[in-house]
Amino acid sequence: MKAIGIDIGTTTISGVVVEVDERRHSTVIEAKTIQNGSFIRTSNEWERIQDAEKIIQKAKVVVDEFIDKYPDAHNIGLTGQMHGIVYLNAEGRSVSPLYTWQDGRGNICDDKTGKSLLKEIEEKCQYKAASGYGLITHLYNEKHHLVPIETNTFCTIMDYLGMCLTKRTHPLVHVSNAASFGFFDVQKKCFETDWLNKIRMDTIRLPEICEDMEVLGMYKDIPVTVAIGDNQASFLGAAGSENNTLLVNMGTGGQISVLTDQYFETEGIEARPFLGGKYLLVGASLCGGKAYALLENFFRSFMKEAIGQDIPLYEILGRLAEKGMDASSSSMKVQTTFDGTRTDSGLRGEIRNISSDNFTPEFLTYGVLEGMIRELYDMFVQIEKGTEIKIVQMIGSGNGFRKNKVLCEIAEKMFGMKLTLSECKEEAATGAAISGCL
Repeated sequence: MKAIGIDIGTTTISGVVVEVDERRHSTVIEAKTIQNGSFIRTSNEWERIQDAEKIIQKAKVVVDEFIDKYPDAHNIGLTGQMHGIVYLNAEGRSVSPLYTWQDGRGNICDDKTGKSLLKEIEEKCQYKAASGYGLITHLYNEKHHLVPIETNTFCTIMDYLGMCLTKRTHPLVHVSNAASFGFFDVQKKCFETDWLNKIRMDTIRLPEICEDMEVLGMYKDIPVTVAIGDNQASFLGAAGSENNTLLVNMGTGGQISVLTDQYFETEGIEARPFLGGKYLLVGASLCGGKAYALLENFFRSFMKEAIGQDIPLYEILGRLAEKGMDASSSSMKVQTTFDGTRTDSGLRGEIRNISSDNFTPEFLTYGVLEGMIRELYDMFVQIEKGTEIKIVQMIGSGNGFRKNKVLCEIAEKMFGMKLTLSECKEEAATGAAISGCL
């Protein structure tokens, strides 16, 4: 059967049509990606908002194009950027822009207290959240009288797309998205209303949540299923739904995700709801592939000064990395936490054990790649020790792996298992399509 999947990303909107067989294996028949292009410029440097209605219009164009070509589609599955919220009125229409996951209002210091909202919450509740989480955004807006007067509730942008397609007047939010708002008990699958009452959140109606893949309604005679988080959708599209699977993603940031029935959290490791009552144990690096881009820019700046040409150097870096790997007896170690970590924003990168023998471009290049993987491996060790999980397969996704065979070999060596690259590039949209077939 055929299924349509839509992924509303921060910069792009992607769609796929997949053929799903009886064993739930999927093959992408057609894929389409368009620019999101909906950011709204404001005078606030910390504000990152998008035009919600513009996003919906663009996403519906993609959906309609697919339905015209594949009217026999079994379902329409949805996913997109988590954490962000759009306010809705009692009729289920947006009354605000989309406050995205990148929004920084939670970090702004109050003129009276000298503390940010995040700091105040941490002191009152011993609760650590991040700016951009939906309920952090709402609490700030409430405190500063920025919540539209018509507001009844809120949801993610992909939930809102589901409402617009099916003409629902109230959102139904899957736990994978609800958890991304913050103040959510992942084990009990409910909002932590006691904490919200303690910090005196107003009586805004929290969205209804569900654990199963429920049908929101119909669009052009095709069922539309509840939206899921993009992390969960990406895992489903890249790695499937088999327990004890490890997905290693290397894009601008890096991330490991382990699918399991076990709930486990520790510093730097987050348990996120998955489908069927399972959990994704997730660890993320802030730099990831950005560390390699920084290295390329370092050498590129030198070349521009030396020969007056600004040329891409990734092909040359690839050859240097291979030389560094072939002579990898070097003890140079590169810590690629150039932007800190999720638990220590002030941490910075390091290059250690530099000697007259290893201070070369090839060892530095190899060292950066190894450091990118090591940061993720250290997170995996925490999960392994805390759960005693035995991984049955390791899947790699993201351009970092697809374009760099040395990075793949480093991952296999460090994790001690074979790395299989994900077959599809639009993992999140593919996962969304598959989710409606489960």
